[in-house]
Formats: sequence, C-alpha cells, structure tokens
Amino acid sequence: MASPHRVHVLSGGAKLVTASMPERLSSSIVVMIGGGSRLEDERLAGVSHFIEHLFFKGTEKRPSSKEIADAIEGVGGFINASTDKELTAYWTRISSEHTDLGMDVLFDILSNSKLDPADIERERTVILEELKMYQDQPQDLVQNLFEELMFPGHPLGRDIAGTQESVSRITRDDILEWANAMYRMPNVVIGAAGAIDEAQMVEFMRPRLTLPAEANGSIPGLAPAPLESARVLVRRRRTEQAHICLGVRAYSYFHPDRYTIDLLNTVLGEGMSSRLFLNIRERLGLAYDVHSFTQKHRDSGYLGIYLGVDPKKAEEAVRAVITELRMLCDHEVLADELGRAKEFTKGRLRLELETTNGVASWLGYQELLLGEIKTIEEEVALIDAVTAADIKRVAGEIVSGPIQMAVVGPFARDAGFRTAIGA
Repeated sequence: MASPHRVHVLSGGAKLVTASMPERLSSSIVVMIGGGSRLEDERLAGVSHFIEHLFFKGTEKRPSSKEIADAIEGVGGFINASTDKELTAYWTRISSEHTDLGMDVLFDILSNSKLDPADIERERTVILEELKMYQDQPQDLVQNLFEELMFPGHPLGRDIAGTQESVSRITRDDILEWANAMYRMPNVVIGAAGAIDEAQMVEFMRPRLTLPAEANGSIPGLAPAPLESARVLVRRRRTEQAHICLGVRAYSYFHPDRYTIDLLNTVLGEGMSSRLFLNIRERLGLAYDVHSFTQKHRDSGYLGIYLGVDPKKAEEAVRAVITELRMLCDHEVLADELGRAKEFTKGRLRLELETTNGVASWLGYQELLLGEIKTIEEEVALIDAVTAADIKRVAGEIVSGPIQMAVVGPFARDAGFRTAIGA
C-alpha cells in the first residue's frame, strides 16, 4: 500500500477505512455488510444472496438495472457484488475523476432499493436456475457436498444461494425484514483506496448512506459442532471424471496458527511446485486438476483437497493424497521448500494488493471480520516467523481429525473410498 490506512468512524457507527494511493488513476469503494448466509435459518436460506441480487434492480433515482449499470459502465467503471458466509460486499472500481459517481451509485442501491414485487418474482426464477446450474456442474456440486459433510446440519454447510425449497418460499416481507435487520450503520465497513480525497469522501458519504443507525441486537450464529467420525458421500453421476473433495476441520481466522496452515496449504497443493501437483499429477499421472485450499470462518475452518480423476483410478488417487497428508505429519518440510512456500505466499499477497480494489477489499475485510488491520509488513513478518516444526505440529493436529470426503461420479458403491480414508 502506498501510504498508511486511516479509519474514520461515521455517524451511526459505520466505519470508513481509507488508503490514499495518489499515483493510481482509479479509485475503488467496497461496502461490506457483516452477516451472510451463516446467520440464516433453514426457512430463510439464501435470503442474503437474494437481497444482493435485488439491490441491482432499481432505485427511485435509477429505476432499472440498466440505469444502474449504465451509470458506472458509461464512464468505463465496474460494479458488482458478492455474498459470502459471513459478509455481503458491494463494490465499484472507477476512474478517480468519477469517484463521487461511484459512491453515489453504491449508496443509492444500498439505501434506496425499491425491492419491487415484480422484480422479486423475476429474480426468484433466476436464482432457482442458478441453483440448477450448480447441480449440473460437478466441480461445484462436489464442493457443496463436501461442505455439507464438513458442517453437517449447520448453515456453514449450506449453499450460500439457499435451496430450491427455501428460495421458492421466501416472501417480500421476509426480504424486507432481513434487509432491515442486517443493513444498519453499525454493521457496515467501507474500504476505499486509490486517488481519493479522504475528507471530501467523508462529507460526500454523510447524506447518502442513510441506513438505520441503531444496531439490531442480533447475536452471531452458533459454532458448528465437532465432527465425530469420518464420512463419505457419493453422488452418482454419469461423468467422464470422478470429482472428489476431501479434507479435515482446521482453524478460524482468529487462530494463532492461521499463518502456519496457510503455508502448509501452499506446500501441499498451491501451484505447480506443490507436492500434490508434482506427485499426484506429474509423477503418478493420476489427475489433471489437483490442488488444496483452506476456508476460515469466525469459529472454524477446514483444509480441503480437490481431485479430477479417471474413475478407474479414483481410489488409488485418494490413497496417494492420504499419503501426502501423512508425510506432512511425519516429517518436517525441508528448508528450501519452506522458503519457496513463504515467498509464494508473500508474492501472492503483494500481487493482490497491486490494484485499488484489492487494497480496498483487504482493508474492509480486516476491519469488519478481524477487528484490526495489519499492514503488509506485519503480515509478512508473521509469515516469515513460521517454522518447519510449526507446520509438522499443525499437520499432526488437524490430519488426526476425521476425514470427510464427497465424490461425484459413476460409482454405485462407496466401500473403497471409505476404506481409503478409514471411515
């Protein structure tokens, strides 16, 4: 980041976090709302995602989605949004001379969306088609099934978009009630970066972000229960490949070993120099796509591995993955391998912060979910502090937990997969 960030507390309790980058030609504004799909009960599953779609359908000032898009795209900018398990984000990236326009559009849709009944019914059909699309894409389907196993009976294990049943029955009153509960000033963090005038930005926001100022008194969702045993879930599909996700529970984004597990993940399955790529793909020739990934939430998380493999070699590939996991538990990574993993992680972090949108998102995420903002130098120091012994210790802690595995492919039985993971 070009200069230190600053935190401004706005009237009503919202926070604006800014980073001035005067050498840039663009500015980015990211508005984050605390609370995503993990706060929804089964009846309202998908309501946060539903609202995110609806906020682009029209306001009094810009009555249609076309007028909202034209306002930003007409000057070459970008506008979009996303819903996650623990937050919903709305963002725009725009040339710096049009920063005021970008803020005006974002705050207009957040404060003044019509939520017209006709728009709700049209968008309901769109989202139901979106859910069907995920069912037809085995890579997406196996990820959803894996999260169901990882967080059984918990909102963290449910598709962010909800279910066919829940989306079909959500009413306009449900949507209004949920929006009124979640879209409140104390629940808002705005990240802004680029060629910006901070004082002018604060003055511009004040009359335009007109959400309720009082907190709604809601409490965070319950933590997921511990996993008792290894499980396998096979969804039979006539696919050319077997699509497999397997993994173990891991750490939250507050855990002191969160940097260690990120480096463990890099060594295991990030990039073409990772162990999974070199051994499962290059040496054994078992898979085209093989990689690992982590997910962190406020009170839990997981380490996952994805494989796309010939169905005839699926069980062999799973056994090879388990071998790689055990190697991390039994032996410390070599110094040069750890050094590469650290440089990979630090390099990817720096590249993410090359853009104004990356910096604005980085600032907003840390302030909203972590409650404190680390500089890139502080992050780098924490990455560099991780040792090979730390990675071996953390691998031993998490890999000893029950493995969960989801499989999509042409399989009638799961016995071989259960044997492979000890289920």
